[in-house]
Amino acid sequence: MIIPLKDLNPRRTLPFITVLLIAANVAVFIYQLTLPPHLSKAFLLSFAEVPNRLPALLAGHGNWRTALLPLVTSMFLHGGLLHLAGNMLFLWVFGDNVEDALGHFRYLMFYFACGIAAGLLHIFINLHSGLPALGASGAISGVMGAYLVLFPRSRVLTLVFVILVPLPAVLVLGWWFILQFLGGMDSLGMRAGGGVAWWAHVGGFLTGMALAVGSRRR
Repeated sequence: MIIPLKDLNPRRTLPFITVLLIAANVAVFIYQLTLPPHLSKAFLLSFAEVPNRLPALLAGHGNWRTALLPLVTSMFLHGGLLHLAGNMLFLWVFGDNVEDALGHFRYLMFYFACGIAAGLLHIFINLHSGLPALGASGAISGVMGAYLVLFPRSRVLTLVFVILVPLPAVLVLGWWFILQFLGGMDSLGMRAGGGVAWWAHVGGFLTGMALAVGSRRR
């Protein structure tokens, strides 16, 4: 078990976009908790990403709101407290420095671009699935990919089983990506089911790396 808890990379500006994203995710989750079970299920089905809606739209069925809008709205939905807490921890650890490097507005656009790319790859891998996918992890994976490109040598205070160890970001994030890729490869050919959206993580991470490389060149 390897859990990053805090990066040791100082920042120059207040990461208010990262704070606002965390606040928005928490607010939506609290709203979900206030809904009775039948309304909560309807809410998730309306705003979560359901892969088979996109090919249905391309075939002339359905509408763009239910097929495309959830590529954005699903980023603010979570299936439980642990799901939310884990995602927000990773966003807080890695998001502030990426926001610092990209600038606030570009970081916000970058975040949504990574989340949408992650969602599209998940749809492509699970074209015929009717199971809703939700969570900010695709976009946050993009933030992690950018962090790897921009700050590979930065130290990350990491919980390794029961020991706190400052590890280089390239090791922490590289190991995390390998686990996601292997999980995705293992899921290929299997019937779509609930659980980890491995390929959304992979897609978001690679998108974040690519955008960060382009940003660094500019």
